Amino acid sequence: QVQLVESGGGLVQAGDSLRLSCEASGGYIEPYHMKWFRQAPGKEREFVAAHSSKGGYYYTDSTKGRFDISRDIAKNTAYLQIHILKPEATAVYYCAADAGPIGNIRDPGTVVVWGQGTQVTVSS
Repeated sequence: QVQLVESGGGLVQAGDSLRLSCEASGGYIEPYHMKWFRQAPGKEREFVAAHSSKGGYYYTDSTKGRFDISRDIAKNTAYLQIHILKPEATAVYYCAADAGPIGNIRDPGTVVVWGQGTQVTVSS
């Protein structure tokens, strides 16, 4: 079973950029859709971005253009680059591996493995 560990979070200032990493062990990420979700205090977990196993990229209207998801097969690691951070981006960011259909790419319900999360705090 694949295990995922996120890193790269921290306290940053508005306008900064940040790259989150999601390192896999116990298996390979190549066959999975790799996703990022986030959960802000008092809010539900929400979809941020996904990179499908076939190479497609998926974002929301609010993340498209400022968030970039990628993966390095050789390093068995997925990444989330966040540009021009805003205070509303403050949340715990979770990496996830999914083997479900493309139609559910933004759905957390088909995730098979979750990371433990990494806190991102953006000060204004």
